[in-house]
Amino acid sequence: MSYHVTEDPDGNVLEVRVSGTLSEEAYERFVPQTEALIKKYGKVRMLVELHDFHGWDAGALWEDVKFDVKHFNDLERLAIVGDSKWEKGMAAFCKPFTTATIKYFDTSELAAAKAWIREA
Repeated sequence: MSYHVTEDPDGNVLEVRVSGTLSEEAYERFVPQTEALIKKYGKVRMLVELHDFHGWDAGALWEDVKFDVKHFNDLERLAIVGDSKWEKGMAAFCKPFTTATIKYFDTSELAAAKAWIREA
């Protein structure tokens, strides 16, 4: 698993790049960083870039559900960037778990996803 988080120095945007299978340990790093941004800005925007993504292990899936319930209203926008049909389906799957506006972008549209996540 590869997992990298970048905070936008100019605002409430978090970029997350994931490949492989997400583990519970990834959430141990991701959740505090995200919660700090939520505390600072109220609502955050997140761009999740998936490369050769294989899903979650059981512990990570549980951590994801807990995060979604706790922060149901804290995400303003969620951009999912990927290259497969099931990753595109994740955008629809996520809708019941957040009030965020969610949009899927193909990997070739990464620049458009970055522009969308930051637009006013």
